[in-house]
Amino acid sequence: MAQRRLSEVAQKVGVSEATVSRVLNGKPGVSEATRQAVLTALDVLGYERPTQLRGERARLVGLVLPELQNPIFPALADVVGSALAQQGFTPVLCTCTGGVSEPDYVELLLAQQVSGVVFAGGSHAEADAPHDHHYQLAQRKLPVVLVNASIDLDYPVVSCDDAVAVEQAFAHLVALGHHRIGLVLGPRDHIPSQRKLTAFRRCAARAGLTVDEHTVGHTMFSVEGGQAVGTRLVQNGITGLICASDPLALGVIRAVRRLGLRTPDDVSVIGYDDSAFMTCTDPPLTTVRQPIEAMGRAAVELLVNQIAGIEVSMEELLFEPELVVRASAAPARSRVTA
Repeated sequence: MAQRRLSEVAQKVGVSEATVSRVLNGKPGVSEATRQAVLTALDVLGYERPTQLRGERARLVGLVLPELQNPIFPALADVVGSALAQQGFTPVLCTCTGGVSEPDYVELLLAQQVSGVVFAGGSHAEADAPHDHHYQLAQRKLPVVLVNASIDLDYPVVSCDDAVAVEQAFAHLVALGHHRIGLVLGPRDHIPSQRKLTAFRRCAARAGLTVDEHTVGHTMFSVEGGQAVGTRLVQNGITGLICASDPLALGVIRAVRRLGLRTPDDVSVIGYDDSAFMTCTDPPLTTVRQPIEAMGRAAVELLVNQIAGIEVSMEELLFEPELVVRASAAPARSRVTA
């Protein structure tokens, strides 16, 4: 290795260049902790390991997220990253934006000899997405954990209970006197959205309410998507809307305002996630909180156990959500619709 690279690695780890050289040449006299730190520094700095060391897994863990626009994903990254660091692993954040796909990231992570991967809210939750890269990881027996509901993959899964989330939101709106309740979901192939729709149908049937295209809308997970579907559902006379994410809920609130109405006076809106700044919106958003801290730590524990060779359960771990009541939902009142 060139002298400059030796110097960079030594500086990164806080040891002498001679120590780095001993690790790279497999010489004795270096503690295991220092050896692992040097190998991790190589990976982080983007240097190839010497041939004799490439068979070992790096103490790197990939965290693959679909985006960072929705505040729930940076929150999850913070929890998972901190929990990994406490276990002596370095998180590698991969966000599927700017033309880089999940399969691209998987290829890069495998080239870096990562110890494992955590996927959250990505293609594993989309029935119609390509899944070859997931099957490739399974064949290699690389430790993997999925966060939130998945297609049928042989990995441990940590999820928030979508059915309970909808039941809590629906019951709140019914208690406020709403009889025209709608649902704003993500894409039709999105597994958590499918679970929410199933629960919504069940709740509506018990309440004697109709579920059809006039009460349910699918869209992309964004403020704009929420505004588009929210406009249509409010025009259909819906007075209470349950949304599959907080950004969708904010889009619905914008739609209500653009229609010359007010939240919650004319239309009540409930989000999902309880992501950052939802106390600062106008009005502060009533939402169903995902227990991100507990879910993120559970995902890391499952991953670290796999890396250590400990058998883990493949049964989905379902975490209980919590309705957080703020000011975007209020008692129903009659509204004249066009």
